[in-house]
Amino acid sequence: MKLIVGLGNPGEKYVSTRHNAGFQWVSELADKLKVTLRKEIKFHGLCARTGQGGDELWLLCPQTYMNASGKSVSAICNFYKINPDQILVIHDEIDLPPGISRLKMGGGLGGHNGLKDIAAHLATKDFWRLRVGVGHPGDKGLVADYVLRSPSKGEEIEIQKTIIRSLEIWPLIIQGNYQTAMLKLHTKSSET
Repeated sequence: MKLIVGLGNPGEKYVSTRHNAGFQWVSELADKLKVTLRKEIKFHGLCARTGQGGDELWLLCPQTYMNASGKSVSAICNFYKINPDQILVIHDEIDLPPGISRLKMGGGLGGHNGLKDIAAHLATKDFWRLRVGVGHPGDKGLVADYVLRSPSKGEEIEIQKTIIRSLEIWPLIIQGNYQTAMLKLHTKSSET
């Protein structure tokens, strides 16, 4: 794993929205790793680096708005020669309820505009995703407004628990032990 990308929208009005679950996750990881996310104009985002040489890891929160996330991801990937299978994208997932998260490689994009743009810029869907459940409004026509609003207090607590729980598998992810990470995460998620 060489690049960890948290998806969201920049700006104060989006900070606590469901769509910014990826930003929240990467921010928590940066705190855990004791690194600071700083503005990098050439990568169109907030970045932090940890490790050196072959162990170098980048954290990225694109500042391009969700629908143009691929511009930021491809810029850093092209510069540092990072392959798609070395990327983990953390994003909000409406098809999972708050409190549940799932790790997977590739697959469908589920109508997520951030994932669609990244896949278009990388010319592949074969990158890792950590899907953080934020719930569904019940009507497809309400999704855009729903993800751009803050969750209820109860949902917010569940989303935060999910982020903390999924960060527990971080050591397994960084070691490349994805099957064990998935088993541990998916078992813990289903126990709640």
